[in-house]
Amino acid sequence: MGFKVAIIGAGSTVFMRNIVRDILHKPALQNAEIALQDIDSKRLAESHLVAAKLVDAMGVEATVVSTENRRAALEGADVVMTSFQIGGYKPCTVTDFDIPKKYGLQQTIADTLGIGGIMRGLRTVPVMLDIANDIRELCPNALLMNYVNPMAIISGAMHRLAPDINYVGLCHSVQGTAEHLAEDLGEEIKDIVYTCGGINHMAFYKTFEKVHADGHREDLYPRLKSLFAEGKAPKDNLVRYKIMEQFGYFVTESSEHFAEYSPWFIKEGRQDLIEQYNIPIDEYIRRCEVQISEWDEELKKLHDGGSMNLKESHEYAATIVNSLATGEPSVIYGNVANHGLIDNLPQDISVEVACMIDRNGVQPIAFGSLEPQLAALIQTNVNVQQLTVEALATENVEHIYHAAFMDPHTAAELDLDQIRNMVDDLRRAHGDWLPEFARLK
Repeated sequence: MGFKVAIIGAGSTVFMRNIVRDILHKPALQNAEIALQDIDSKRLAESHLVAAKLVDAMGVEATVVSTENRRAALEGADVVMTSFQIGGYKPCTVTDFDIPKKYGLQQTIADTLGIGGIMRGLRTVPVMLDIANDIRELCPNALLMNYVNPMAIISGAMHRLAPDINYVGLCHSVQGTAEHLAEDLGEEIKDIVYTCGGINHMAFYKTFEKVHADGHREDLYPRLKSLFAEGKAPKDNLVRYKIMEQFGYFVTESSEHFAEYSPWFIKEGRQDLIEQYNIPIDEYIRRCEVQISEWDEELKKLHDGGSMNLKESHEYAATIVNSLATGEPSVIYGNVANHGLIDNLPQDISVEVACMIDRNGVQPIAFGSLEPQLAALIQTNVNVQQLTVEALATENVEHIYHAAFMDPHTAAELDLDQIRNMVDDLRRAHGDWLPEFARLK
């Protein structure tokens, strides 16, 4: 039997499919044991069906087991992946949109920063800490690979409250944005090299270059800036191109995300800004509805004998597992504790930097210093993340309000009393989904 991979929250079927498919493409992992766990029996059964069909379609010897018992899935695991949404799309995500909207606070994604990110962090961190407790007992040497948002809040909490757990937070924004920028320039991603650093969803490409056949490296920033100046930037990415114009560097997470991480793009009564920058208000709600519909259609096709898509994704998970299993080195971007990695960000937060992986595990690579304007911009988000972690660590409910007060977008729209009242409404509405100290009856 090969590596045991435990996927906690495997009812996130599309994500699970991508990860399992990527793993089965690696020759050294084709005899892996894949343990799927979820508390939703229907979604778990669907995920088991998909994973089993992948094994059959690829003709490999991997085994798939599924269970609603998290401890059974974790026992003896070599790697653990987390992918879940505490409180689900309904009721909790809908609540995170509906209540702020009553105060005139518009959001796009609401899963990473802002009041939506704070509430999701409060709901999610206690579950991650429970998983950490199980890992200590059942698979203490396993690498915990977290894909759950809000990534920076969860990672910061894990570094502070479970520092003994072998942990890395994973996202596709660094490699995904690099591919999009290559497409914008008409270049092949295989010819692109870059250095990048910051926090999750707000890292910046310090360099972004094309390597020519003769080895010459061309700085691609002048061409990217010309795209925006000439009105040729993609219409769904104008926020990030505007940030590059003003701050000098390109940020890794999407424009719909960044619009709500900052105070400049979403303002009540400024429909002109929303139209100018093509900002999709309530995007996550629409996206969830579309994904539910698309998955229902895909599942129907599978039950009718449809074929499996076997194309690899650009997620890092399989690359990491392969390096752990074989010792073959790889470089990924991970969210890790800032122990001397980025000099001009706080040293007790989670940062996103390049990491080398081999049998020794995740080995972060020091980035150095960010440009001062980038460090200052990132700090506005770090303030919210740190205060949310502080609330969880100390069970001081006042820090929930402090985090909301400091959020750039929220503070640009609402006054202090409005923010406190909105937080109160959210605490009441989420009820038992929140840790006990955060509930308001």
